[in-house]
Amino acid sequence: MCQGVDGMNLKTSFFDRRSKVSIVHDDSNAAEQLARELLLNIPSVTRRPIVFVCIGTDRSTGDSLGPLVGSILEEKGLQSFYVYGTLDEPIHAVNLADKLREINTIHANPYIIGIDACLGRIKSVGVIQVGNGPVKPGAGVNKELPAVGDIHITGIVNVSGFMEFFVLQNTRLNLVMRMAKTIASGIVQASELYPKQNWAELNWTEEEKTN
Repeated sequence: MCQGVDGMNLKTSFFDRRSKVSIVHDDSNAAEQLARELLLNIPSVTRRPIVFVCIGTDRSTGDSLGPLVGSILEEKGLQSFYVYGTLDEPIHAVNLADKLREINTIHANPYIIGIDACLGRIKSVGVIQVGNGPVKPGAGVNKELPAVGDIHITGIVNVSGFMEFFVLQNTRLNLVMRMAKTIASGIVQASELYPKQNWAELNWTEEEKTN
C-alpha cells in the first residue's frame, strides 16, 4: 500500500498539468477516462514493453486492490501489455525487490505502470488516480520499499491518519472489488487501442494528440 495520494510528493517528468488525474471509480465513464489517461501517458511509439506491476496482498482487504486487478487482467488475457502481481502470485513487501529485478531481466527496459492501494482523505475514498512518476509502496505503513513505475495508478480505499494497518484490515471488500473492476476495465480498453490509439473514438483534442 502506498502513502495516501493526497499527501504524495512526486516529481513530475511529464506535463505538470497532467501530473495527477482523479477519476471517481463508479462514474459511468470511469473506465473510459482511465483508458484515455493511460494512452496519453504511455509512449505511443516505443519498443519498450509495457508492464503493469500490481502491488499488494490478499491478506489485507484494503491492500488487495493490486492483486485483484492483476487477476482480472490475467483472466482477460491482454494482447498489448504484460501483467505481474495476482492473487495467486502477489507482489508485496517481502518479494517486491526480487520481482522488480526479475521483471527487468525478462523485459528489456520496460515501461512500468505501478498499481497500488492508498489511504487518503475521506472525501477521496473511491477515487482512482493516474499520476506521473513511481508509486511508493509501504509509505502509508512506514516501510522502505523500492519505488515502482514510470507512471502509477492508485486507488484510495480508505481514510488515512490513524492506525493505517487496522484501517486496511477493515476496508470493505465490496469497494475494493468495484475499484479493481474499473481499473482492470480501463486497462483492457487501453490494451485494445494500443498501439493503434484510436483518437477519434475517445474524442481527444488536436492538442492532446500532438502532446
